[in-house]
Amino acid sequence: MPWLQLKAHVTPEQANLLEELLLEEGATAIGLQDAHDNPVFEPERGTTPLWQNTVLTGLYDDLENIDEMLGRIEAAWAEQMPGESCPAIEYELLADRDWEREWMDDFTPLRMGERLWIVPSWHKPPEADAVNLILDPGLAFGTGTHPTTALCLEWLDSLATTNQLQDKTVLDVGCGSGILAIAALKLGARHADATDIDPQALLASRDNAKRNHIADQQLSLYYPEQLVGGPYPIVTANILAGPLVELAPVIASHVAPGGSIALSGILANQANDVQEAYQAQGITMDEPAIREGWVRLSGKRPS
Repeated sequence: MPWLQLKAHVTPEQANLLEELLLEEGATAIGLQDAHDNPVFEPERGTTPLWQNTVLTGLYDDLENIDEMLGRIEAAWAEQMPGESCPAIEYELLADRDWEREWMDDFTPLRMGERLWIVPSWHKPPEADAVNLILDPGLAFGTGTHPTTALCLEWLDSLATTNQLQDKTVLDVGCGSGILAIAALKLGARHADATDIDPQALLASRDNAKRNHIADQQLSLYYPEQLVGGPYPIVTANILAGPLVELAPVIASHVAPGGSIALSGILANQANDVQEAYQAQGITMDEPAIREGWVRLSGKRPS
């Protein structure tokens, strides 16, 4: 089956928003490359600097209604960036390849917080005594390499180090590869419920749970409309700002009195809208955590 590739030349300031818009349109993979092959030497620790002329690509398995999709992207850009033209987007059809495996050589173990490592299934854990989460995301989103996922993993690790996660039940909304739910369980949570609208995400989550020796009774996977548990002392939702605002009454209702919540998938210029949506649902919000233009919001429901 051929694939559709969208391609645009962007500046570092444009990259985050266009990446989000491509993901909202269902991109299977996002790529960032230097347009002029200029190396970046010794970047600051914890940063991912972009070139002044970066080629941003999005890969899709849906070849229909391309013009309509480009129109939606341009309209969304105009709404969020009034007065600034959307970068020109080209598209082409690519021959079938095993795209979801192409990045394996570059996906190496990542440390998250004090105790947690995210280890690709084809690598050996760098610290055998650490909390090692063995991951193969397959077709689902969530490897720990993106700032949104990393910020949530570090939040879970911080809860574990302060004994706020031990024996707790957790809800992960939009579980992707299952990385947050499985990390919570390996860090001491008793049980996790995870939801996603994508059947590939539920399949990848179940496979990754087995790979990490998570018992079936520890992790329950649902489509959102099937969820009946809660409220929960710990809730995570790493999706996108639009759905986070739209679903704020539902997601916030799952936070138990005294419970904590972490929200990510949010660009810096969207953080206020998301924060206000959850404050309106009775959540007391913390100071935002920001990395590479992406934000994690956390907070608590008063006891």
